[in-house]
Amino acid sequence: MLQLVLVNPQIPPNTGNIARTCAATRTKLHLVGPLGFEISDRTVKRAGLDYWPYVDLTIHDSIDAFIQFRLQQPGRNIGFSVRGSCSHFKFQFQADDWLLFGSETSGLPAQMIEQCAATVYIPMSEPGVRSLNLSVSAAVGLFEAQRQVNG
Repeated sequence: MLQLVLVNPQIPPNTGNIARTCAATRTKLHLVGPLGFEISDRTVKRAGLDYWPYVDLTIHDSIDAFIQFRLQQPGRNIGFSVRGSCSHFKFQFQADDWLLFGSETSGLPAQMIEQCAATVYIPMSEPGVRSLNLSVSAAVGLFEAQRQVNG
């Protein structure tokens, strides 16, 4: 089963929107701290609306704690980065992949990229646009992976 990981997210509404996407798709969500907000923050809750009971959420206190947890789990870490080596459309996702997204301000930390079997990017036509919003990127990446895995 695909899993989605946010590493050091900073903006509560993005995390809430991603949680809602995970609830709708029954995708497990992992938050890797430190977080830039309290998980009880009302803006996180508001963005996730009343869907939080449907979110399969695990919070990891740190990158090191997440790495130790992952060592005991099957699947590949696939990092999403503007500096990825392959378009996410051309990449072959597998059912047990973990889709990793970094913070809105700094992307995936080097320590996490080192843990990835591959890094992918979401193609953008306008070179003047540095990146997409985190919640948009997570949805685009997750739905492409699901399309490939589940048809």
